[in-house]
Amino acid sequence: MKHPVDVHVGKRIRHRRWMVGMTQQQLAEKVGIKFQQIQKYETGMNRVSASRLWDISDALSVPVSFFFEGLEGGAEREAEHALPDDILADKEALELVRSYYAIPENQRRRLFELARVLSDAA
Repeated sequence: MKHPVDVHVGKRIRHRRWMVGMTQQQLAEKVGIKFQQIQKYETGMNRVSASRLWDISDALSVPVSFFFEGLEGGAEREAEHALPDDILADKEALELVRSYYAIPENQRRRLFELARVLSDAA
């Protein structure tokens, strides 16, 4: 049975890997393991040892603490919010964010205001 902490850490690994545009294979090569092991970590099927988490944090350029952010009170917070805490775990949302930040700043601000007006009208 998956432990909630292992699932959370796995989601954070996947989230960061997507944010930096790295594939499972690329991360596995940097860490010195097979990509299947990265898959198991990301789903929470396998626990990540402390030393492996250290290697992964180095490969993804984040502190080890990054993988535990948002853990305390997670179930209570999810019940309070309409959006999940890890919205960027969704590939479509991540692609939207990447595309948004690729737009020049002036146009991005105008697009943001348009989105705000449209969401208020809905």
